[in-house]
Amino acid sequence: MKYKRLLLKLSGESLAGASGSGIDPRTLALYASVVGRLCQLGHEVGVVIGGGNFWRGRMSGGMDRMSADKIGMLATVMNAIALDSALLDTGVVARLMSAVPMPTVGEPMNAAAARRHLERGRVVVFAGGTGNPFFSTDSAAALRAAEIRADVILKSTLVDGIYDKDPKLFPDAVLQKELTFSDILERKLGIIDATAAALCRDYGLKLIVFNGTDPQNILKAAGDEPIGTLVG
Repeated sequence: MKYKRLLLKLSGESLAGASGSGIDPRTLALYASVVGRLCQLGHEVGVVIGGGNFWRGRMSGGMDRMSADKIGMLATVMNAIALDSALLDTGVVARLMSAVPMPTVGEPMNAAAARRHLERGRVVVFAGGTGNPFFSTDSAAALRAAEIRADVILKSTLVDGIYDKDPKLFPDAVLQKELTFSDILERKLGIIDATAAALCRDYGLKLIVFNGTDPQNILKAAGDEPIGTLVG
């Protein structure tokens, strides 16, 4: 097995389905079934979910950044609760860990405890981002991947990978099959923020960026089938 321990990064929007906001139950169930399949294949799986289906910074208007980011962290908790519940419904043993202390919702974030859960075959759903404002959920994914000693981060996006320029603006944009984190930082490719890229680079993490609108692509990214962009 190429990648035993995975950190799966899902966007909040991916749970919304066609509606673009909130949570679509059928889409949620699809993602839960794919995570369950990863476990059946022998992978150890941690999941970080964004909160963009409920809240994005552009909604904040004149609100100060700290308050807006705190709302965003709570949005990730809602998504994590939903995924945790969906996993349990499919028979997958899961644990929710929150960087924002919520003892009635999940366990407090603890890296050693998270690793023990993974070793025992439990999926760990990480909520609350990093627990601090000014950090994206990409940074949270990089941090959690370093803490659990993940073999790879699988970043599910709405595009096929990382391009040399924005494919929405430039029809001639070329998909990059392999990059380094220094490439991302120096060329400002923008698929993940600079903090997350620097953390991945400094801790020797690998990242696969792929189109996750079809949840089955997660299985391809976790396996040996080339998909998206590999960054290392």
